[in-house]
Amino acid sequence: MEIIGILFMAVVAPIWVLLHYITRWKSTKTISNEDESLLADLWESADRIDKRLTNIERILDVEAPDWRKR
Repeated sequence: MEIIGILFMAVVAPIWVLLHYITRWKSTKTISNEDESLLADLWESADRIDKRLTNIERILDVEAPDWRKR
């Protein structure tokens, strides 16, 4: 019985722990659906902000041509 315990601790347990952490690593390598949705929302917000800034700069170029020098 002691031999089975020693073999388990020396061979099976390290392989088991290694495989456990490999599967954990593979599952965390990809982003979740919730994270992907959040990233898409952030991308849309950044795009809207960029368009607003472009419009503001265009308006300022017409109404105050030297605003960039200040």
